[in-house]
Amino acid sequence: MSAVPVIEVRGLRKTYGERVVLDDVSLTVGVGDVVCLIGSSGSGKSTLLRCLDLLEQIDDGVIELDGREISDPLVDPREVRRSIGMVFQAYNLFPHLSVLDNCTLAPRKVHGRSRSEAEATARDLLVRFGLGEHVDQHPDRLSGGQQQRAALVRALCTSPRLLLLDEITAALDPELVGEVLDIVRELAYGGTTMVLATHEMAFAREVATRVCFLDGGRIVESGPPDQVLFDPEHQRTREFLRRVLPQ
Repeated sequence: MSAVPVIEVRGLRKTYGERVVLDDVSLTVGVGDVVCLIGSSGSGKSTLLRCLDLLEQIDDGVIELDGREISDPLVDPREVRRSIGMVFQAYNLFPHLSVLDNCTLAPRKVHGRSRSEAEATARDLLVRFGLGEHVDQHPDRLSGGQQQRAALVRALCTSPRLLLLDEITAALDPELVGEVLDIVRELAYGGTTMVLATHEMAFAREVATRVCFLDGGRIVESGPPDQVLFDPEHQRTREFLRRVLPQ
């Protein structure tokens, strides 16, 4: 494992006006780590992911990517995002583009790859994840699960150093959740470095190298999945898990 973390956060603070959303958050993610963020809605999970992708400007603290500070206001977020893939719960596919064009846009326009190279990579990934027959279709012709798989492929087409997943199954019908989690499971077992916010506790236990419980904008507890989910140290973690885990 590399001595330098892929992503390191120290003392991160984020506010919206008077409201503190993230308070003194520190997090280290090494190569191949899969860090699952759990917690109630409003606990700060999505905001933390957005800060890592520089979609939100932080108020205090430091974020480093491969040892380089990226939270400096002088850093170009577009250049940083060349190394980070992010998938949202709302898919965010371009409706006027085909699945293939959605997946090749960033490799061509941001990474400077040729159309033939970008399309070859995208087609391989789309076939791998069961979308080979849908490459020429527009997103509105796909199911929710297919759209989310296409969004994952789009993120993977740039070979990101870090993959951020924000509640990517939250908007799906229950029967579609499994097909999306299957892809994330395959990526996790394949060594992809990920930070994901999720409500899927059984999935977090299976794939995570570390689980972080957030409450009130703070990481209250962090550790191996079995320890955090089944033998938590903190009362607030226990209260949360009593509500979300089957009895």
